[in-house]
Amino acid sequence: MNRDEIFKETQEIFRDIFDDDELEIEETTSSETVEDWDSLNHINLVVAIEKEFEIKFSLDELASLKNVGAMVDLMVQKMDF
Repeated sequence: MNRDEIFKETQEIFRDIFDDDELEIEETTSSETVEDWDSLNHINLVVAIEKEFEIKFSLDELASLKNVGAMVDLMVQKMDF
C-alpha cells in the first residue's frame, strides 16, 4: 500500500468518525481545523486507524503529531517494516 492509498483510506476513516461524507482532509488538517475534533473523536480516530491498518501508535508518537500529513507519514513508516 503506498502513501496515496493510505491517505485515501484515512480520508474515509475521518468521514466515518466525524459522520461527514463531505469532509475533505489535507496534509495540513489538524484538530484546530476540524470543528468536531475533540478528545473523544481523537481517540475514536486513532483506534479506527490502528484497527484498519493493523498498527499501534505510542503515546509519544501521538503527542508529536501536528497534522494529518505527519500522521500519514508515521503510518507509512509503521507499515514499511
